[in-house]
Amino acid sequence: MAGWNADTAAGSMGTGAVTLVEGSSFCISMQNGDIHPEHPHGAFHLDTRILSGWILTINGHQLEPLAAETKEPYRALFAGRIPHAEGYADSPLIVERLREVGAGIQEQVTIRNYSLDPAECLISLRVEADFADLFEVKEVRIQRRWKQTRQVEGDSLTLRAVWQDVRKGIRVQAPGAEVTEEELTYRVSVAPHGQWSTVLTVVPTTEAPSPPPPSFVHPDADELSPRDRRRQEWVAKIPVVHMGNRSIERTLRRSYDDLGALRIEDPNHPDRVVVAAGAPWFMTLFGRDSLWASIMAMPVDPSLALGTLQTLGDRQGSVVDQMSEEEPGKILHEVRLDVSSGLSLGGKSIYYGSVDATPLFVIVLASVSRWGFAADTIAALLPHADRALEWIRDYGDRDGDGFVEYERLNERGLFNQGWKDSWDGINFADGRIAEAPIALCEVQAYVYDAYNARAWMAYDAGDTALAAELADRAAQLKKRFNEEFWMPDRGYYAVALDGKKRQVDACASNMGQCLWLGIVDEDKAPQVVERLMSPEMFSGWGVRTLASDMGAYNPASYHNGSVWPHDNAIIQAGLLRYGFVAEAQRISTALLEAAEHSGGRLPELFCGFNRDHFAEPVPYPTACSPQAWAATTPILLLTSLLRYDAHVSRGGLWMDPVLPESYGDLHITNAPMAGGRISIQVTNSVPMVEGLPEGMVFRQGHRPWLAELVEEAGRSRKA
Repeated sequence: MAGWNADTAAGSMGTGAVTLVEGSSFCISMQNGDIHPEHPHGAFHLDTRILSGWILTINGHQLEPLAAETKEPYRALFAGRIPHAEGYADSPLIVERLREVGAGIQEQVTIRNYSLDPAECLISLRVEADFADLFEVKEVRIQRRWKQTRQVEGDSLTLRAVWQDVRKGIRVQAPGAEVTEEELTYRVSVAPHGQWSTVLTVVPTTEAPSPPPPSFVHPDADELSPRDRRRQEWVAKIPVVHMGNRSIERTLRRSYDDLGALRIEDPNHPDRVVVAAGAPWFMTLFGRDSLWASIMAMPVDPSLALGTLQTLGDRQGSVVDQMSEEEPGKILHEVRLDVSSGLSLGGKSIYYGSVDATPLFVIVLASVSRWGFAADTIAALLPHADRALEWIRDYGDRDGDGFVEYERLNERGLFNQGWKDSWDGINFADGRIAEAPIALCEVQAYVYDAYNARAWMAYDAGDTALAAELADRAAQLKKRFNEEFWMPDRGYYAVALDGKKRQVDACASNMGQCLWLGIVDEDKAPQVVERLMSPEMFSGWGVRTLASDMGAYNPASYHNGSVWPHDNAIIQAGLLRYGFVAEAQRISTALLEAAEHSGGRLPELFCGFNRDHFAEPVPYPTACSPQAWAATTPILLLTSLLRYDAHVSRGGLWMDPVLPESYGDLHITNAPMAGGRISIQVTNSVPMVEGLPEGMVFRQGHRPWLAELVEEAGRSRKA
């Protein structure tokens, strides 16, 4: 079960590993394009490594890497050279490998000869497929041994494998090659200043009698691949952003690209698109990650949140199952598409060990409702929200004290079940590990917001009795939270209460998330913000997960001193909610500057070293990149600074920009709003909106928080 979170990844992917991703398929390789079995590399489809070795040699030499450029999230161009046979420094033979990932890979290999003489080339490609489960690869712990056969048919090689009653296979097509069971070979002479090229394809085989339609179709040079068409459709439906600051503009566009590539379809409902958590290890639906990513991406594509809710709702817990930690009403932690190895969860494909996905589900539903989806669409999801609230009452609050806590139901489950889900992620100031059951501070904030969210939807539908009950629960929870979690002598909130209801007194970033959801008392917010922005917490690139003066602090750990972009974006939004504009701008600018050091893409996390210690963010070795909530971080940072939000049933679009001067002016077109498309211009922080749908009015200021609306409705009901 250790495979369910990223800090257990044991194998290094190697320096400069290149990751390509498209839906539920991805490929990891070396800088020269080779895939080596001894690294956690490979081409993966539906959680299975269908290609574990893909090594190109020319005249017996592997390629010396020159460049690896990701053209799109699913396509890269590798350039390398062939070492000179006579030992000269420069080689006249340059090799390009243009690779595209789909349900398999397609690769165009081109050799260019910059010599005055013809070049005789023996081109060999070694192919290996171990059909390992993704978890086996991630942990460098290959357990199964498949019985394999290799069959040559003309210029194709088919690998078939059987393990127990499971069958898998791939077909490698190499037009014009000499094919043996071991390798594919071309013998060519490349003319002086000439070139030679071929296209290789690897696709999974099926048991179906007729071959599946080819994954890679380019009938002529101008036709788009299926991935290009999918990307084009995505680009057509999302906003176009132009900014005075070109670096930030590039980061936002990279975010859009990555978010587009991380979209996967629900196999049972191809019309529903959800967000996978991240590459390479989490190209599947997660409860927490997919919900956070979709709410952060709401202004770009609200349909992602709707698809995520519908898909999670279909898989909502219905029974008590100790092994998978399923409980009635609970929202899942993770779905696996094809875990055939039985390594995880006794062979089950869904794991429910998450304490926060269930309240987040209700929060996201309220957000989707505000963004103007059809009333019947929302109504169909309300029973799922009500079952989620029943889970909070009956299972989440295990001891009836009003707080939601977690404790794994079996020894293979995740020890920690909040977003910091590494085994040592929740600890005391002296470094001791907190013992379950654990009530996390931010989870109480999620539950508080979930109560308000459902109360508001109930008021909106005229169900005042339910609304009043939930509003009262929210008010009680806020009062008790500020009594039980606040540590007046420290000036910050405990990260959690442990199994003995003791305050877990480490100074952690979790309390920053509480700001956005409004559970923090106004009089305590200044001290919280002061601590979050202190030198111990703020690295210069962002707020650390744990303060540097804590016992468990380690800047190169997964959750105990690292910097997570999504965590910072949520904190930044909370700072703005409580009026701390300068601090919010500081976090935004730091993260967007960090993105400049990684080609405009923010990784899942980076190390927490001080900015004055290392001039660039220090990468965390096994960070996912691209990763969904890191990809949506720049979107939330910008929309928060714009204070941009909608409440369609109240006929309002709100905006009150506080963009730093260095961001320049902003122009957005094609932004989705209430079934229409709007344009936004912000000049010197002055906003202008065009194209608002009928019934919608632009209002300067902040959108009324759900807690404010619930309070207002409660007052008018009593009056």
